[in-house]
Formats: sequence, structure tokens, C-alpha cells
Amino acid sequence: MMELKISSNSPTKFSTIVTDLWNYKDLIAILAWRDYKVRYAQTFLGFVWAFIQPLATLLIFTLIFSRVAKVDTGSTPYPLFAQSGMLAWTYFAFLISQAGNSIVGAQAMVKKIYFPRLVIPISKAIVGLIDFMISLVILIVIGVYYQFVPSANILYLPLFILLLIIGGLGVGIWVSALTVRFRDFTHLLPFMVQIGMYASPVAYAANMVPEKYQWLYALNPMVGVIEGVRWSIIGGEAPGQLIFFSIGVMLLLFLTSLWYFKKVERVMADLI
Repeated sequence: MMELKISSNSPTKFSTIVTDLWNYKDLIAILAWRDYKVRYAQTFLGFVWAFIQPLATLLIFTLIFSRVAKVDTGSTPYPLFAQSGMLAWTYFAFLISQAGNSIVGAQAMVKKIYFPRLVIPISKAIVGLIDFMISLVILIVIGVYYQFVPSANILYLPLFILLLIIGGLGVGIWVSALTVRFRDFTHLLPFMVQIGMYASPVAYAANMVPEKYQWLYALNPMVGVIEGVRWSIIGGEAPGQLIFFSIGVMLLLFLTSLWYFKKVERVMADLI
């Protein structure tokens, strides 16, 4: 049985992060399961909300961007096009939102016992994966309805999912550590997520952005990732150099977030 050491300060070397997380894998699973149960506790529809939310968003996107804005998706049915983009963005947005507020939200536990604090934001990635799988099921149902058969590109989807996890956790861990010192991020985070969705090719294709603004648009690393997820599912034009930029930025965010988090972890209990 896993034991939690009572301590106010137990610094961990950067090189032992993976080992520490593995040793506390049971705690990660427990926190993830608890969070998922709490999300739908005391609700009338319960787990059904996990399906209602993405379906409602897809309906709104279809009405606004397909029927009103007349977004051109070529031969791909718009619901299939939009859901493939939402599949990537919603998981990324969930990670940065939930992981970003995770340390402050668990301050009672952080103050009382010692465990690697990274366990808290990492557990959010598991919770998000459950919603991701639900969105994937919705995408499959849409594909069956339109009699869509994915190409061999689907083999690359796990790689883009991994990139989503790395990028989402990178931003989320950064924000979780910064929020300990600056609570302004608690209010800034929802605004960042909302702006980020419209600044990413979720409801529209990246090539719809005017050519003179493409260089600026490409600075958003999620552009390459979302386009990569969509390419692996529905085919079309490969993301090209955008994906290499996205990989570089995501890895940089993740590695620097671990460095900063470990730096703040030593005084985290005192600051909260």
C-alpha cells in the first residue's frame, strides 16, 4: 500500500521526476477517478453531460460556421471537419484549464502531506483522456453516418495525441506554478482558452487565414497540432513545417514547465 510522508518540504531532483511519478502512480489514478466522479456528482443527467457538452458545441459550430458563415471544407462534411478539430482543442483546453488551477484547488492537501506536487496536474491528463475518448466516439458515429472511411494516416493519430498531452501539460504546469504566486492567472486562464479557440483552426481551416497573416497565425503552436490531428483522421493536405514548429514549442513548454514547477515546489506549501 502506498504511504504518504508527512513533511512540509521534500525537494526532488529534476532527474528523478519520472521515478517519483511512477512511485506515486496509484495516487495519480485515485485523484483522476475522484475528480471524474465529482464532476457529475449530484447532477440529474450525470455521465450524460459528457456527451451533451461536445454535441451542443458541434451543433452551434455547424449552425454558425457551416450554415451562416459558409465555411468551405471541400468534400468533407462540416460536422466531421469540426469534430476532428474539437477533438484536439477540447482536450488541450481541458488540460491547461484543469491543470492550471489544480495546485490552488488542492491547497488543503498540499499543506498537510508531502507527495510530488506534479501528481496533481498530471492526474488531470487522465481525466481529460476520458472526455477525449467520448469525443472520439462521437466522431466515429459521425463518420459512420457519412460513410466515411479514414485513410492510413490514422496511424499517426497517437503521435498527435501524445503531442497534445505534452503541450497541454506544459502550459498547464506552467500556469499551476505561476498561479501559486500570482492569482491573476485564475482569472486570465478562461480568457486565454476562449481566445485560443478562435485563434486556432477548430471551426475553420488554417488556409482560410489571409496569406499575409499566415506567418503570425503560425506562431500559435496549436495550429500545426490541430491540423495534424485533422489530417490523420480525414486526410487532405499534411500540416508540413507547421508540425515541426509545434513539436519544438510544445517540448520547450513542457521541459521548462517542469524546471519552473520544481523550483516553486519547495515553497509551494508556504505560498498557498
